[in-house]
Amino acid sequence: MAINHEHQLTVLKDILSEHQLDRSGTVAECEQIERLAKSLMANDAVHSELKQTLSHIYTYSQNGKNATDLSSHINQHEQQLADWMDQLT
Repeated sequence: MAINHEHQLTVLKDILSEHQLDRSGTVAECEQIERLAKSLMANDAVHSELKQTLSHIYTYSQNGKNATDLSSHINQHEQQLADWMDQLT
């Protein structure tokens, strides 16, 4: 069963919040963020302003899954994570 875009946003916020609070994450989480952001960007029910934020989150996840030091990558995006959390709320 597919989840609707509100549930996708909730899951996305939960993962990003964990990255922000724990300052660590996994490649699998980055891959899930990537899938969620991509799906939400393709959804017509999602506002165009939010799609710009999702595009940045998508890039963050792609770079994160390919980073040699994921914790460092997350730390470098501390402010963006906070901003994105505000924009997704």
